[in-house]
Amino acid sequence: MSAVRPPAVAGMFYPADPRQLERDVRRYLADAQPQAFHPKALIAPHAGYIYSGAIAASAYATLKTIAPRIRRVVLLGPTHRVAVNGLALPDADAFDTPLGRIPLDTDAMRAIEKLPQVIVSGEAHEEEHSLEVQLPFLQSVLGEFTLLPLAVGMATAEEVAEVLEAVWGGEETLIVISSDLSHYLSYAAAQFVDNKTAQDIIKLQQPIHHEQACGGTPISGLIVAARKHHLLPHLLDLRNSGDTAGSRDRVVGYAAFAFTGEKNHVQHQ
Repeated sequence: MSAVRPPAVAGMFYPADPRQLERDVRRYLADAQPQAFHPKALIAPHAGYIYSGAIAASAYATLKTIAPRIRRVVLLGPTHRVAVNGLALPDADAFDTPLGRIPLDTDAMRAIEKLPQVIVSGEAHEEEHSLEVQLPFLQSVLGEFTLLPLAVGMATAEEVAEVLEAVWGGEETLIVISSDLSHYLSYAAAQFVDNKTAQDIIKLQQPIHHEQACGGTPISGLIVAARKHHLLPHLLDLRNSGDTAGSRDRVVGYAAFAFTGEKNHVQHQ
């Protein structure tokens, strides 16, 4: 019997109405600066769309030219509500959003479940927003694709990298890391801290600590994998909630990155 994870934060982090959601995502994507990259991996933020949707769109807009060849998305994000040791797969074979149903890559899930750092936890995914908010963007940009979602708890960068290696695939596989940056600093302090974090990521320096990014663990794992596969990171967007929709007293930082292979790092047009 198939199990489907329903959306948990539709109507809170993004619109529950499919037409409104589709309009909003398309507007964010249309407003994103066009950049000529062919990413193997992306880092995108996961706050409510009014805060971070424009920054997430900066990442997803880079997929325009390669979208037809992407058949699978490996999506990693930090757990916010449930403590997890390792990386948690869901106990489902599809995820629903207001834009439709996404089948999970159950073959790959079974394959990585053998790794000691991978567990199955429906509870870890049930209310987790870090993965869910990426899905409407992926549905809007890509055609049909399968999803491999992992909620990342306490793990080492090497443990994350080992999982990525197992599902690395070729040009049909896109890796997405969901992470915000600093939390609840003043506007100026956040700019300073987030600039340093962005430079660490650009230089492929890890660990990225949790004070720097809530998804520091999956980002650090991606950095380990990127070094091995000679990927080049590019900073696409760096803003915070004070730039988008919030007060400047206590802000949350957001960034978008694309990681490309050395052969196709086309520079900004």
